[in-house]
Amino acid sequence: MQYILYLLVYPILWSISILPFPILYLLSDFVFVIVYRIIGYRKKVVRENMSLALTHLSYEERLIIEEKFYRHLCDMFLEMIKTMTISKDEICKRYVFNNYEVYAELEKQDKSVAIMCAHYASYEWVVSMNYYTKFQGYGIYKKIKNPYFDKLVHSIRSKYNASLITTKETIPTIITNHRNKKLSVYGFASDQSPKEGAAHHWAKFMGIEVPVHTGAEMLSKKYNMNIVFLKTKKVKRGFYQATIEVLTENANLVPNYEITDQFLKLVEKQIIEAPEFYLWTHKRWKHKR
Repeated sequence: MQYILYLLVYPILWSISILPFPILYLLSDFVFVIVYRIIGYRKKVVRENMSLALTHLSYEERLIIEEKFYRHLCDMFLEMIKTMTISKDEICKRYVFNNYEVYAELEKQDKSVAIMCAHYASYEWVVSMNYYTKFQGYGIYKKIKNPYFDKLVHSIRSKYNASLITTKETIPTIITNHRNKKLSVYGFASDQSPKEGAAHHWAKFMGIEVPVHTGAEMLSKKYNMNIVFLKTKKVKRGFYQATIEVLTENANLVPNYEITDQFLKLVEKQIIEAPEFYLWTHKRWKHKR
């Protein structure tokens, strides 16, 4: 049944991926009406999240942001599909690194690098960074239940010389690469909610105390990795700029959880600047004190 579903859906995805961008965004406008106006996809979750995190805004102001968010969400979903066939020149034109030299200097230290980023703006097109890195790139993701779509995602990422590893594969992969002295760069989307019982650290995020992922920090300490924050800004529809900020080059000298707390503050700053580009559909504040 899963294979049949894949056979039915794949031609649709491929057909969408070859659309010129102007037509792609016309399709996005149509999808927005269905997702937001008709279905109301996760609208309750979005409103609950915004009411918790954006207390400085009125209800009317949050509704304006809500609509902008859904428009961006539909754009991003179709941009993800576009990744199937987008050319190197096109994606590098649309996802630009403002200060890539900052990262390039870190590679000269012969230490692996952990990239901490949020589910903000275009976190999918970050994969284009692998066109520039000398190190092998690894993206950490949650495995898709349908094995055929999971394989499709892997094949797309392989275009960018990136390897996908599941959360369960992360530690074994880092251990093996460290043992074999294989310098690598690992992408951690560290802003989502861990299981409450598995949390090692709680911190304030948008004024609410929540459990947070600390894996990027702790693995960097254990395996002597540099840590950077990747900030993505949406310039206009279909165009993004990324800025790299070094969090530490000596993780073991920083008190435990301080790097994670610093990361959260940087994500908060992004959200406050332009909240419509954060992924409000996820239950980030489902566990709170």
